[in-house]
Amino acid sequence: MNFWEIFRMSSTSLRGNKMRSFLTALGIIIGVGAVIALISVGQGASKNISDSIANMGSNLIIVSPQRNSRLNMEDIPDLLERVPTISHVVPSVTFNSTVKWQSNTHSTSIEGTSVDFPEVRNIKVAGGRFFTETETASRTKVAIIGQTVATELFGEGARPLGETILINGQSFTVIGLLEKKGSSMGRDTDDIILIPVSVAQRLSGSQRIGSFYIKAKGPKEAELAVEHITAIYDAKFRREDSIRVTSQDELLETINTTTKTFTFMLGAIAGISLLVGGIGIMNIMLVSVTERTREIGIRKALGAKRRDIMAQFIVESIFLSTSGGVFGIFLGIGLSKAIANIAGWITVISPTAIIISFLFALGVGLFFGVYPAYKAAHLDPIEALRHE
Repeated sequence: MNFWEIFRMSSTSLRGNKMRSFLTALGIIIGVGAVIALISVGQGASKNISDSIANMGSNLIIVSPQRNSRLNMEDIPDLLERVPTISHVVPSVTFNSTVKWQSNTHSTSIEGTSVDFPEVRNIKVAGGRFFTETETASRTKVAIIGQTVATELFGEGARPLGETILINGQSFTVIGLLEKKGSSMGRDTDDIILIPVSVAQRLSGSQRIGSFYIKAKGPKEAELAVEHITAIYDAKFRREDSIRVTSQDELLETINTTTKTFTFMLGAIAGISLLVGGIGIMNIMLVSVTERTREIGIRKALGAKRRDIMAQFIVESIFLSTSGGVFGIFLGIGLSKAIANIAGWITVISPTAIIISFLFALGVGLFFGVYPAYKAAHLDPIEALRHE
């Protein structure tokens, strides 16, 4: 028997029991769909976090104090002088506050920083301007507000420039409106107000700096800068855990490693359902062998060889798994889009995940189809003909 004849007989047999064939392939359909959907969610999360880190600024280094150590404004000129691989250092003092305009109030994050903040953190002012060195030195109460704050206080489409808002009961003039950036890692990056660091220190009641954002001159320089900055502070505080220095590349590498592990685990969990589907195929094929024992005996009596019988049952098993794999691909793509629309998550449909899950489904069909096919091929023809 040639392949096409075996394929025709296999497809005819499966069409004769359409409902059972569908239910048998259902485990593979669900398995492939689950693998594709979960991997797309994992890869979407990885892309979202990576994009968020990249949007923080290029060649960014974050310096944060640990334990009893502290950062001061005096550190900035010292770092710029002693670390030749960096170009900018900006301070960050953050605290939460309720802001007010007329009768409208809104709780938001206040961040005090310096004039180089837009350059280092990759932000743009959509309207108005950023504050100046003179305004920082004279502690002028000016503010640049995010799009969310503007909407909450002034309404959609309003022009807040020149308006006076209250922060901690003190009047600030709105001189700038930040460009919309959207959400990042579950946080609304537009829900923020920027003010001069000198004013933020006075409002927070502390001269301490929460962190430094440092821009290196390039990716290679960033690695050297991390080592240099760490050495400076270790010597200053005479211990190795005085500060935490993290580069953007290090953050990306850590996040990518974590999300890849997470995605692999999701795929592996979903892959279990493929194995369950394979076991279902084997069980149904064994039942099919029992039901078609007399048919197998007749075919053997007419001259069919063992390899022909075995090939037919293996083809049936592979046909079930591959058809299930095809429907599973459409199910997985549909689930990914549904998750993105309903939950608002970013999903990335990976062609690699589609190919791997389909090939795995094919392998499952082949693996779990061998034993029923072997059993069918080795039936005794005389006993098979006697079977009722």
